[in-house]
Amino acid sequence: MNFLHTFTRVHFMLFNLNMTNALEALIAPKTKQQFLENYRKNSPMVSHNLRESTEEIEKLPFLKSIEELLAFWPKTVDCYLPGIADEVNSVTTSTDEALKLYHKGSGLIFNDADTESKLLRKWVDELIRELGLPLMTYGRCLIYAIPAGKVTDPHFDQNINFVYQVHGTKSWWVAENQHVENPLTRHTIGTQPDPELASYTSELPKKFPDNAQEFTLKPGSFLYVPQGAWHTTKAASEDTLSISFTLTAPSWIDLLTAAMRGRLAQNSQWRETANFVNDKEQVDEAEDKLDLLLSELAYEIPHWRARDILGATEQR
Repeated sequence: MNFLHTFTRVHFMLFNLNMTNALEALIAPKTKQQFLENYRKNSPMVSHNLRESTEEIEKLPFLKSIEELLAFWPKTVDCYLPGIADEVNSVTTSTDEALKLYHKGSGLIFNDADTESKLLRKWVDELIRELGLPLMTYGRCLIYAIPAGKVTDPHFDQNINFVYQVHGTKSWWVAENQHVENPLTRHTIGTQPDPELASYTSELPKKFPDNAQEFTLKPGSFLYVPQGAWHTTKAASEDTLSISFTLTAPSWIDLLTAAMRGRLAQNSQWRETANFVNDKEQVDEAEDKLDLLLSELAYEIPHWRARDILGATEQR
């Protein structure tokens, strides 16, 4: 039987093709081709004076000020704690408490703002579509409120970041990540890496790289921050508000394992409970069973093709 037909197709949301061209609005006056040159090289890109092309975002009432945002916000807020200024060192609290902490100098993160605004959700979906990312891409929108003079400490993210500055001036420093290529998780300098990241990283730095590019974002500015790039920020002498459209796209590992699960789920032997794997007296039985399944899989794998894998995970 043809490999493609043995997969269970995973169904994901289909995008509305009649959306605002979010990418074009954010990179103007540059072209998509110019952006893709940077995108392929994992190189940041900045654009300024975009308020005309991003007018529909600028008109969102809850983005007029931090007070308007907190009055509108129906969920909890993440607030930086003293010490490392980053989400890894934060507390989740009410909007009332968040405002108090903000006035004391804490940065605030409003997670998943796209769930509270159809317009922001539309922009997330359009960016995913314009970049041709896999349907398993996890896209969302975060709003950052950073008080005057405060920072977000150095870190890298596993996701692609599109940053739009709404209020205030914020400086960004972005550096190539020469410590780990294509990380699957984020990491903040001064914290312990998660076990998977540590498994493929020999050493992570104790300070931010010296060769960073500096970008100054004013209201109406945009910055593309590549996946895995080191970055840190500082608000100028005024409070700042910015939006991050973050796209966590699956790796080739994710696509292969998703497609493989669909394929193997058709075989009752693979669906069997993994018995005795931690039973010292019967573990040999478990190993023999898995070796048999792996030998059958090894026979099939040479016949798999990229078109078959993508045919199982994408709506094509």
